Amino acid sequence: MKWKKVGLIFDPAMLSSRQLTCSLMPIVELVDEAHDIARVYFSPRDLSGRSQLDYFEIDLKNPSKILKTSERPLFQHGILGAFDDSGVTPGSFAMIGNRKMYYYTGWNLGQTVPFNNSIGVAEFDSKTGVFKRLGDGPIMTRTLHEPYSCASPFVMVDSQKYRMWYASMDQWKKQGEEALPVYNIKYAESNDGIHWSRNGHVVLNYEAEGEYAFGRPFVRKEKNVYQMWYSVRGAHYKIGYAESADGLRWKRMDHLAGIGASDSGWDSEMIEYPFILDHKQKKYMFYNGNGYGRSGIGLAILIE
Repeated sequence: MKWKKVGLIFDPAMLSSRQLTCSLMPIVELVDEAHDIARVYFSPRDLSGRSQLDYFEIDLKNPSKILKTSERPLFQHGILGAFDDSGVTPGSFAMIGNRKMYYYTGWNLGQTVPFNNSIGVAEFDSKTGVFKRLGDGPIMTRTLHEPYSCASPFVMVDSQKYRMWYASMDQWKKQGEEALPVYNIKYAESNDGIHWSRNGHVVLNYEAEGEYAFGRPFVRKEKNVYQMWYSVRGAHYKIGYAESADGLRWKRMDHLAGIGASDSGWDSEMIEYPFILDHKQKKYMFYNGNGYGRSGIGLAILIE
């Protein structure tokens, strides 16, 4: 694969009037297929550092022009003491029947370590135009055998079941005076999209020297081959790629990812959190650059 970068399409400086910063982890859907209009959901932060869910819309034929932005958050942090009271960041959307569900990462701030993550779900309310929690608790959190954290869910409806690939923390590792989160990608299944079973099965693990973390995966299925794009972190995040015949056993093929950091500019230090949109025989990749979303959201188009 080879991706041609279109460039930065959303600068979070646009959010300053709402006292927001950053634009983390894009999720993209077509809202007007005939006119090539895409809605890009993302997570900005308020002045307290709490992440929420917003969106902007673009014409894929002219992606550098923002057509519309949300005037209010579609989803915000949870109530005091809940697993997501310090912020919410995007994972993915999936349908349960005719219900549009939003799977997300909930954030708690810690004392001995910087944070703790769990996975939550909310349902889109077409009357209000926002997402509503099914409850104040997570659908996946720390367990006896996964004792640290789980985050970054990507959910797919496949073969009459719900499949999730998610980040699972192995440990907190001391690095000087700081605690470093170490996490790989694991797998879970569900019959209803709400109640999940998992056995600790690792689908992506560290390979290269210095790797210690994986960002949110994106999974699609084409011609009975599962494809995964993800970001892997060493000195900086980079985008990787893997394939699988069953969604359980994956082969890392990072050399085929076809996209890397630029020589200069907004994505010259790192690139991460890819999301792939298929539209009219083209593949579009939306992704973040420097600063884990602080520098904005970019776009690339597959050319071979």
